[in-house]
Amino acid sequence: MRPSPRSPVRLLVPTGTPARPLAHAQPATQCQPAAATSPAGQPIRVRRIPDISPPSVDSRTAVPPEMSPFVQGTLAISFARRHNGEPDDLSFFAPQRTLSSDLPEPQAWVRHMAQALIEVLSGARPAPQVIRWTTPEVYSALARRNAVAGRHTNLTRPAVVRRVTICEPADGVVEACAVVVDNGRVRALAMRLTGVDHRWVVSALQVG
Repeated sequence: MRPSPRSPVRLLVPTGTPARPLAHAQPATQCQPAAATSPAGQPIRVRRIPDISPPSVDSRTAVPPEMSPFVQGTLAISFARRHNGEPDDLSFFAPQRTLSSDLPEPQAWVRHMAQALIEVLSGARPAPQVIRWTTPEVYSALARRNAVAGRHTNLTRPAVVRRVTICEPADGVVEACAVVVDNGRVRALAMRLTGVDHRWVVSALQVG
């Protein structure tokens, strides 16, 4: 017969058998808390951690700081104020006229430029090599002549500059004429040079 869950369970021990103590039973002892000491033998002091949280700000009464006119990640350039006598319009960044005293000697420069121009016109030199020393209108005409000459001209002799004549009608302006021999033909180049950004620029060109 199985015992009821509510009834206690009894262990039957044979009569005359002495009860053996449990092998793992230990005598009960009372634990005393140890005093907290430092390695030097001094008592440890407990201090309160200071409050480092930021102060609370009432958004209804707070005054916002003055906003910077510059934006993070952009160049700090202000076009509102000018310094050192700079003009207020954007013409300051446009090509600037240069006087003759700040330009190379025109006689030798015209000879070298006439040699380069006649080689571009005959197809012996790529047109982009003279783009820095010509205006957009002059370069456009040179590029068209260069493309046509490169397809139809067979060069037998290199071009040679025979004579150069120049005059200066105004400061920073030179008008020149060059006589060249191009593939056995004698031709004339008339050009007008203008000083721009400390260099001569061909602003007009006529080929005869």
